[in-house]
Order: sequence, then C-alpha cells, then structure tokens
Amino acid sequence: MVALFEQISLLILLILSNYQAMAEQWIIRVQGKEYGPADVATLRKWKADGRVIPTNPARRTDNGIWGTAADIPGLFQIEPPPVQIEMRDQALSDEETQSKPPTGNVLVETFRIYFRGFRQFFCLSLLSIVPVVCAELTSQFIDTAPGVNVDLRTLVAGAFGFCMIVLRLVLWPVYIAGIQILSVELATGQRIGFLGVLNGAVKYWPRVAGLCIFVYGIFFLLLLFGFGLLLMAATSNTVLAAVIVLGLLALQVWLFARFFINVLFWQQFAVLENANAAEALRQSRKLARSGRDLPFYRRPLWRGALIASLWFAFAFALALIPQWQMLRDYFLEVVRTQDPQALYEKMTAAMQTHGVDYHALALNVVQRLLQPLLGIAFVVLYLDSTADRES
Repeated sequence: MVALFEQISLLILLILSNYQAMAEQWIIRVQGKEYGPADVATLRKWKADGRVIPTNPARRTDNGIWGTAADIPGLFQIEPPPVQIEMRDQALSDEETQSKPPTGNVLVETFRIYFRGFRQFFCLSLLSIVPVVCAELTSQFIDTAPGVNVDLRTLVAGAFGFCMIVLRLVLWPVYIAGIQILSVELATGQRIGFLGVLNGAVKYWPRVAGLCIFVYGIFFLLLLFGFGLLLMAATSNTVLAAVIVLGLLALQVWLFARFFINVLFWQQFAVLENANAAEALRQSRKLARSGRDLPFYRRPLWRGALIASLWFAFAFALALIPQWQMLRDYFLEVVRTQDPQALYEKMTAAMQTHGVDYHALALNVVQRLLQPLLGIAFVVLYLDSTADRES
C-alpha cells in the first residue's frame, strides 16, 4: 500500500512539473550559439532530432543563471530503466532474493532494449558490416600468387579493399557513440530516430576517435608485448632466463588487467556524460572500482568482467567454427610431419589459393549484428551502477 502511494505521488509530481514546464520558455546554447526562446514541446522535438543533448547549456528567459538541458523539467527527467526497478524490488523482498546475482536482469534488459530498437541497431551495425563485406568480396580479385605479375585488376581491388578498411575505422567512433545514445534512450523509455542518433553520434567523433586510438593502441601494445614474451620463453635456453621471462609475462598480465579495469566505462562517460578524454578515463576508473561495500557479484567490476567474458567467448567461438577443420588438420600434420619447412610451404600455398569463405563471412556478419548487445549491456550496467553509487 505504501509503495502504491509513493508511485501515485511521483506520478502527480511528474504531471505538475510537466504542466509548469509547458509555460516556461528556455534558451539553449549549442556550440556557442543561443537558440530560443522555446517551450518544452519544441525542445522535445529538437531532442528527438538530436539537436539538444543533456549537457547543452540552458537557462530560462526570466533567469540569467545558466544550467544544462538535463535540468529542464519534463525534457530529460527520466525514470530509471526497468532493470534498476527490478533490482531494487528484489533487494527489498527477502534474503533469498538478495543473494541472487543481478547480472541476469542486466542481460534480460539488454535483450529487451536490443529487440525494441532492432531496426536502429541493425542500421548502426551496417556501418561496420558493409565495409567488412566489401573488403572480403574484393579479396577474391587479388592475385598474389608467387611468380605472377601484379595486374591492374589486383591493384584496383587492393586499393578498394584498403579504402574499405579505412572507412570502417573512420565509422567506428560513430558506431560506438550511436550505440550509447540509442541504448540510453531506449533504456529510459524514450524514442529517437536513426538520423537523430547519427546526428548526435557524429558530434562525439573527435573525442571518441582519440580515445579509441589510445585505448585500443594500449591493448595492442600489451598483447604484442605478451606474444613477444611467450616467444622468448619458448626459445630460452636456460632455466633462469625462462623464469625471468615468465615473471615479465605475469607482470604483463597484471598490467593488462589493471588497464582493462580503468577503461571499463570510458565509452559511457565520453558520450553519455559528455566528459573530455582525461575526465572520461578518470570517471571510468572511479566507477569500476566503486561498490566495495556491495557483494562482489553486484560490483561494477565483476559484472562488467562477466559481460565482457561472455561476449569474447561467444565471438571466439564464432571465429573458430569455420577454421576448426583446417586447424585440426594442421595440428595432425604438425604431430606427424618431420619437415616443418614443408608444412609451412603447404600452409602458405593453401592461404594464397583460398578464395572467399562464405561460411566464415556469414558468421562474421552474424557477430556484427549481435555486437550491439555488448554496448547495450554496458550502458545498462553503467546506469544501474551509477544509481547504486548515488543511493
């Protein structure tokens, strides 16, 4: 009964605030220019078009104090996503429900958001799928067999494939920002068009692109360093050298894990909080390490690590399926053969004469169609973890 009374009270307050907001006129500052006066109904249209985001400076026409668009009543005031309500109800029900990990609810909410906005997520996925498919189909026109002169067709196909790779890299920050914007809108019960998502995502391109270079570049260097240490451990002749290399490898794994923790929520803070690069990384580290007073299964770090592990395992399985038979045959050849050089030449010849693997290409497309699930899950986790930290 008390819960019902609270819900009715919140609904009345929301109606009153919306009524008051309709009579107010606001000035919005976007990229240094002021627009308005405009009422909340007009601002909602601008928001749906992606022209207004929560961090835009805003003030009432009868007040010279600037705030942000997020402070405008009835514009960005949003109810917490259902996953947060479910978790709070479960946490207050009984001890048995409290011991139940909430990650399952995050996953349920993730799939609900994905299917609700499937068309928009599908269009965003095309930003990654189209360049990959074009580059893969173009590769069958490239003839790199030894002893064959490079012709014009090979040069054109190679240049086109390279352009598709560059295009994919250029569109990747737009894809990341679009996933964040669309996910938070759907998670909070809002609706936004695909063009509005793109318009909002393009504004974040410089910041997201710079962070992508930094984050992915550090991960690449750490992986490269790890592979180098593994190679050194395999070729070391003394026990002492092997122990030193293994110690460095353990240090590299520790550095990788620490960096993974620090950048767990960089996308959310860079886009949803409109934070600059340094602030996004700092806030990401702070949120990932928060919740130490909570059970371990409710902490952002463990939940984020579980979500990322599930996705990487799924992506690895999809990548391994089409190559399983070939890897199995090569493994048997390694066990049986007495001539490593002959095996290497055989593998090189097989790769050069290999055409387009449509089975692998189809699985790659499926993976990219489902990849928004990873971004959605981290948006839901970010919203839930932020609510936990504020409470």
